[in-house]
Amino acid sequence: MEIGLHVADFTYPSGPGGLADDLTRIVVAAEEAGFARVSVMDHLWQIRPVGPIENDMLEAYTTLGFLAARTSRVQLLAWVTAVTYREPGMLAKLVTTLDVLSKGRAWLGIGAAWNDEEATGLGLPFPGTAERFERLEETLQICRQMWGADDGPYAGTHYRLGATMNVPQPLRRPPILIGGGGEKKTLRLVAQYADACNLFAGPDVERKLDILRGHCADVGRDYDEIEKTVMFPLDTGENGEKVDALLAQLRPLAALGVTEAHGWVPRVWETERLELIGKEVIPAAAEM
Repeated sequence: MEIGLHVADFTYPSGPGGLADDLTRIVVAAEEAGFARVSVMDHLWQIRPVGPIENDMLEAYTTLGFLAARTSRVQLLAWVTAVTYREPGMLAKLVTTLDVLSKGRAWLGIGAAWNDEEATGLGLPFPGTAERFERLEETLQICRQMWGADDGPYAGTHYRLGATMNVPQPLRRPPILIGGGGEKKTLRLVAQYADACNLFAGPDVERKLDILRGHCADVGRDYDEIEKTVMFPLDTGENGEKVDALLAQLRPLAALGVTEAHGWVPRVWETERLELIGKEVIPAAAEM
């Protein structure tokens, strides 16, 4: 099992003036510690489970470009892109640009979006649930077409592209991760289009994976081709006292076939916490 870092909080003691330096320290420490991937949220306001909406939040793809320039190995992605915030052709180009400039380290993390509060507040489109899922499927189709040999038009219900030319192409086709555990729609889209799924770590992970297996059978997809990831809090405690408990939680997930635990670290700007995970958690998880 690999460990990934999700940067969900940008409110640090040094304030906005120190944010660029803090993010550099964080991502460099994560790479040196052996984290496999680094992600940022695709939100424009802080989400309430993390902190007050007035807390600092950065735009995802600008931030990922900044992080790409300061790293050389970690994979980079938005966890996860809100499908309605960017037109699909532009999104494919954004991820392509990130991939080329990071020398082949970009992923497309994407989902159907959920934060109507920030969308309404900033005047972003936020149609109903059914339409958002329709747009998600069309966006997946457009991205795959733009990252392939077909540069012809695309005609869908919600999006029409006259030509899907994409030059330069990404250095590799960016792997696609679809976030969410919706059993009828999200996991079907994973089976049909994605390279990885993302679930919240909890008692229903095994059942969700069984449902994904069924969707794979329905669409003729090899279930084992899909990487299974979970969103997981990486809290080692103040002095490492929670390391054993954290590893005990990871073992049953690994036994289910989960290959990455991806999560947030409390007070991540204190990079010794990342160093501790690199010493005590990442090597142990690699043996699971």
